[in-house]
Formats: sequence, structure tokens, C-alpha cells
Amino acid sequence: MNVVTSLTQAARSPGDPVVQQTGPSSLTSADNFARFLGWFSLALGVAELVAPGSITRAVGLGGKEALVRAYGAREILAGVQTLSVDKKIGLGSRIAGDVLDIATLLPAVTARNPKQGNAVLALSAVLAVTMLDCLAYVAVSGVHTRNRGEIRDYGDRSGLPRGVEASRGLASLKALPVRAAA
Repeated sequence: MNVVTSLTQAARSPGDPVVQQTGPSSLTSADNFARFLGWFSLALGVAELVAPGSITRAVGLGGKEALVRAYGAREILAGVQTLSVDKKIGLGSRIAGDVLDIATLLPAVTARNPKQGNAVLALSAVLAVTMLDCLAYVAVSGVHTRNRGEIRDYGDRSGLPRGVEASRGLASLKALPVRAAA
């Protein structure tokens, strides 16, 4: 039994259902990629909230600390949304945020900026992450979009882990005695 399993078992109440067997994860590689980008968003957002001065000085955008803080809050919200069930919305907001970041960094890529090299590196990094966000958006959309008119067949599922026959009558066997009204 691994550490995670033992911790989750310790947190369970005695009457909770027991996992009889595990199966493959329902998360696809697209979901895992989106999850990675969500955590990246949270980390970047915290860095932008905590150290906006260091970031703006590094790229030659002094005086834009409040804007970087606002971008940090936006990044955290996008990360939370990307980690949620609505990954597609979170990834879309990450892409929109990337466009804002690019627009903010472009003025720093001038010969007048003494930190032009850093600004070019930052812009390159944002462009690379934008491509990753776009790839993740397309992948998640492809995995989680239903075709109109498609009828899904759930005929092979019973919802009962031991099967229908093994489950018949279990509710009556485990029924609690009914108390008389006072």
C-alpha cells in the first residue's frame, strides 16, 4: 500500500464504500497536459504577485508592477479554471492572457531598453508557452467534444461493481430498523 492510499484510507469513515478494484485513469494525456499548464499558471501567478518588481526590472519595464500583479491574479484564476472540470475555458483564458503578455512585452523589445536581451528571452518564452496552450486547447477540445447527434452506448455498464445478480437484495439486508414516530 503506497503513502497516498494509506492516507486516503485513514481519512475514510468506517461506513464508507470500499474500492474493490481500480481501473485505468479516465484522465487522458490531454487532461494531464492541461493539468501541468494549470499548475504552471498557479506558480507563475504567485511569482507575479509576490515579486512584480523583480520581474519588471529584469525585462526593463519598471513602473509596471501593478500591471504585473494584476496579471498574476489573472494567471492564478486561469490556473484554477484549467485545473477544474472546465479545462477548455481555463486554457482559453490562458491563451487570452498570453496575448496580453505579448502586447505588454513588445514595447520592451527596443534598442532603447538596456534589458532588451532579457525582454527578448521573456517574449520568446511567452510565445513558446502560447503555442503549448494552443496545443493543449486543441487536444482537450478534441477529447471532450461530443459530436452532435452521436448516441453513446452505455449498454455494457451496470453501475454495480459485483454485477446485478450479486447486488439483488443487498439494500433489504442492510436496511436500518425504522423508528416509530414520537
